[in-house]
Amino acid sequence: MASLFDGLPATEASSRHGFAGNRIERRSEKRDDDAVATALADPTARLYVFAGDRPVLRAGDARPPLFALAEAEALGAERGKVILLGWTPDGPRLAVTLPETAVPDEARFTPADLRALAVEGALGAEQLGALAQARSLCFWHLRHGFCSVCGAPSEMKIGGYRRDCPSCGAQHFPRTDPVVIMLAVDGDRALLGRQTRFPPGMYSCLAGFVEPGETIEEAVRRETLEESGVRVGRVRYHSSQPWPFPSSLMIGCHAEAISTEVTPDEDELEACRWFERAEVRAMMAGTHPEGLTTPVPIAIAHHLIRAWAEG
Repeated sequence: MASLFDGLPATEASSRHGFAGNRIERRSEKRDDDAVATALADPTARLYVFAGDRPVLRAGDARPPLFALAEAEALGAERGKVILLGWTPDGPRLAVTLPETAVPDEARFTPADLRALAVEGALGAEQLGALAQARSLCFWHLRHGFCSVCGAPSEMKIGGYRRDCPSCGAQHFPRTDPVVIMLAVDGDRALLGRQTRFPPGMYSCLAGFVEPGETIEEAVRRETLEESGVRVGRVRYHSSQPWPFPSSLMIGCHAEAISTEVTPDEDELEACRWFERAEVRAMMAGTHPEGLTTPVPIAIAHHLIRAWAEG
């Protein structure tokens, strides 16, 4: 009998994206108010440490950016701010953001840009994936120290996956913002745009946040129309990517154009136009005569474009 899952690739497309290699077992059923203390009591527990939104690395050290509790405390970490990420075969994994007053010795420790680490391939997929989880959670706690209902200070609960308000009783949970990112296609042409913040010559897929009450397909159609003036019909899911800047889930799709006239939203895009398949292949290969390029392989946009260009 045929299966619903027949024909699926052996390797999920999502697994090829940057920040998608997290192997931490979250074990959400194990989270309670003693979970952090229990995990820290394990001598194999290790922490990811952040200075603001940047992970702290040992200067000139190729080891994973993990610290024993004593090392993290020596940097200024506070136990009451530690978040439990989960468990690995090597022990519990946690994360903490240093107080603003903590200044790590720059000769020994280097706060690094997480996006740059991914682009440079400085860390393996598992470490990048774990850092994505850690950065998103730590950033949420930095921004949600007060109850959004009554304004009172809130308290961290269940290992860092909830904040409770002792004043009004409201409970607050970490959020992930869904973003559609799509490549609209018209036969042998694909629609690409660029923002002013992009590197010179780089074109990418269009993207935008999913709004309340929308399906993924509706968001793809709306965002494509708003940004480019192009209408799309059928939408096909390709893959997804956790994007910890600060905490998004990129939902990658291909979309079939049913109109082709491009009218870019100049507030969103510096340029937007159709590219022939051969031209896109040259952009990906770095041989485009005008020096035009596409995003680097850590980005889901790279894989959406490649899947079409090579298809």
